[in-house]
Amino acid sequence: MTRRFSPKALGVSFPRNVKLRYHRFTDYFKGFENVEAVLGIFGPRTAQILRAMKVEFFSSPWGYMGVSDEDGHLLVSTHYLRTGKPRDIYLDVVHELVHVRQFRDGRRLFPEGFEYSNAPTEVEAYKVCIAEGRRLGMTDREILEYLKVPWMEDKDWRRLARNLGLRPPKPRGKR
Repeated sequence: MTRRFSPKALGVSFPRNVKLRYHRFTDYFKGFENVEAVLGIFGPRTAQILRAMKVEFFSSPWGYMGVSDEDGHLLVSTHYLRTGKPRDIYLDVVHELVHVRQFRDGRRLFPEGFEYSNAPTEVEAYKVCIAEGRRLGMTDREILEYLKVPWMEDKDWRRLARNLGLRPPKPRGKR
């Protein structure tokens, strides 16, 4: 019979429920309430929504940004803020704000039965990013490069691009 593990028996303790420390989005991300793409996401209540929105920073070289599927706050890697390309960070904020709205609308951010490249929530968020990228003067090649992320295989990247109405270059033959 296995004995139940007790940290106290070892003289250690750790919390099981930790209160997360949130920051106000607008204390760190300035001017987004005036961005046309963001106004299109939230409408006339954009400034109010962004002032009330919370952000949680975390330190990890493997993370970027995301939205909590528990309460809809923004999650941001401090490593990404330090090392990412400014335009990518900007577009990622816009992308994640679409997810914040989706959460507020009661939509599931990670719908079952969909791969990332086919998920309606991702396709919607990327469409907003592509429109904003085009407004900034990005070429199709730059947009396709922006869509490449480490967690997607090439075939998934190609599928996402096609789902967004883009034409990825033909795959190179194996040599």
